[in-house]
Amino acid sequence: MGVVTGDDEWSERALCRAAGPEELFVDGAAQNKAKAICTGCPVRTECLAHALDHGIEHGIWGGTTERERRAPPGRRQLVTSWRRLLEAARSEHDRLARSDEGPAWDATG
Repeated sequence: MGVVTGDDEWSERALCRAAGPEELFVDGAAQNKAKAICTGCPVRTECLAHALDHGIEHGIWGGTTERERRAPPGRRQLVTSWRRLLEAARSEHDRLARSDEGPAWDATG
């Protein structure tokens, strides 16, 4: 996560708060080490949404690299708020995880 301004209170809970820019804005194989900082971060979704909503191209955000955030471009132009979309997806995932209902399909598809 890079510099965050405004009303993004989530950044106060980010695991990378103690990391310096030299750890998060790296190239090549060093990106895997930077992405590892994001593992288990409680605000990973908010961080990724922030980067996508603001078109941030550099650095590791929400456990993704610059390249990962750029691809695939397909339906991205239809999204008006990545934060709303990702939070809705997380809520649905949590709801399904809490329910005893599994997917409605079986192993044969």
